[in-house]
Amino acid sequence: MAIVKRVIWIGIILAGVFVLFNIRLFSIPSGSMVPTVRVGDYVLVWKLPYGWSKYSFPFSPNLFSGRIWPGEPARGDVIVFKDPRDNVTDYIKRVIGLPGDHLRMQDGRLMINSVLVTREPIGTEPMMDAFGRVTDVSIYRETLGGVQHNIAERDGDSGMLDNTQEFVVPAGQYFVMGDNRDNSNDSRSPTGVGFVPFENLIGKVEYVLFSIPPDRNDPEASPDLGARILIPVR
Repeated sequence: MAIVKRVIWIGIILAGVFVLFNIRLFSIPSGSMVPTVRVGDYVLVWKLPYGWSKYSFPFSPNLFSGRIWPGEPARGDVIVFKDPRDNVTDYIKRVIGLPGDHLRMQDGRLMINSVLVTREPIGTEPMMDAFGRVTDVSIYRETLGGVQHNIAERDGDSGMLDNTQEFVVPAGQYFVMGDNRDNSNDSRSPTGVGFVPFENLIGKVEYVLFSIPPDRNDPEASPDLGARILIPVR
C-alpha cells in the first residue's frame, strides 16, 4: 500500500510539473478577438512551440533572460503574451507581422510587404457597436500565411484604425492585431501594445476548452454554458 501511495504522489508531482512547464489556462475578458474566441471562453495555451521565457511561469521570476529552446511563431498564430508596456498584463492577439515585415492598413484592408491580404465576405453577426448597442457586423474570412480565420469589421472599412502609417517590424519583435478589427487595442494603435518582443510570448492558443459566459445577453459572449467545448482555434 505504501508503494502504491508513493507511485500516486510521484504521478501527481510529474503531472504538476508538466502542466507548469507546458500549459496555461487563459480566460477571455473582452471581445477584441471575436469571432475567433468569445468573452468567457477559457482557452488552452501551449507553451512548448515557442520555448520558455521568464514570462512562461507564474509571477515571471527574473531567473534568466531570453528564451530556452526557442521556436518562432508563424504568421496567423493566436498567442497570449505579456503587454510590453508593463510586462504584467496578459493579452491575446493574432500574429500578423514577423520581424522585417512592412505593414499598413489601407481603406480597411491589410497590406503586408505591399501585398493585399485576401478576404471574402461570409455574412454578418450581432455584436456591440462603439456605443454599446447590438448591431449586425460584417464578417470576413481572411487568409493569412495559409491560415484561414474569420474577422469582424464593426465600422466597415472606415474605422479609426483602418488607415495607418507603414509599420516596419523590428528584429526579435512581432506585430499583433485582434480579429475584431475595429475594437482591438493592438499594434496599430498609438496607445496600443506596440511591437511585442519575442521574450514576452507565453504560448500559442490551441483550443477553447470550455466557456462560462458572464452575461448571456452579451452577443460577444458564448450563447450558453457548455456551448463551446474543445473547439480548435485557428
